[in-house]
Amino acid sequence: MIEITWLGHSTFTLRLPSGEVILTDPWMEGNPSYPAEHALDRVDVLLLTHSHFDHLGDTLRVTGQFQPQIAAIYEVSHWLESKGVANVNGMNKGGSLQLGPVTVTMTHAIHSSGILDDGRMLYGGEPAGYVLHFADGRRAYFAGDTNVFSDMALIRELYEPELCFLPIGDRFTMGPKEAAIACRLLQPKKVIPMHWGTFPLLTGTPKELADMVRHLGVDIWELVPGKPVEW
Repeated sequence: MIEITWLGHSTFTLRLPSGEVILTDPWMEGNPSYPAEHALDRVDVLLLTHSHFDHLGDTLRVTGQFQPQIAAIYEVSHWLESKGVANVNGMNKGGSLQLGPVTVTMTHAIHSSGILDDGRMLYGGEPAGYVLHFADGRRAYFAGDTNVFSDMALIRELYEPELCFLPIGDRFTMGPKEAAIACRLLQPKKVIPMHWGTFPLLTGTPKELADMVRHLGVDIWELVPGKPVEW
């Protein structure tokens, strides 16, 4: 079983049966949804979807503490290396990479990306998502910040993810209506909503999505920050 813990917004830890931990889009400091009592004890793999502050936020601190293997789009990887970060693995969409216990495939995402560095906004490459290939044969799709796009059907055809992490908050990503179409295209067994409830501007809710996809037989898995679940 894989232990999944939502840490608010788009930050998750996935603890594998081996004990190794995958961390996504680390944003703790300033994240209103981050559980105050939670503390990271291990990070082996770090996946970055894009470079906005609410996804890249605590990367330098986490990498300095744990020295994980990092996957990021090429431009973000170059910026991280300029900051002295080690174990950075630049990649691009369509490529796959073995990172310790997991193989990751970078996918498309429809969003923007920019690095706020000392008051300047730098080019952060393109946003992305990831398909995670686990040793037990299961696959999960971490969409990152995105709107729905028709090529999600290709992600389904190529990788057949059983579990999808989809943003639903609206305003800065797709909302429940668009996420429902994503569910139809991807046909997963389970969906974990993310990027919702962090701020009042993010109005989409898991219940709205669940009501829209009930006829598809998709299980909408609403997590509570800091409370682990097993998959």
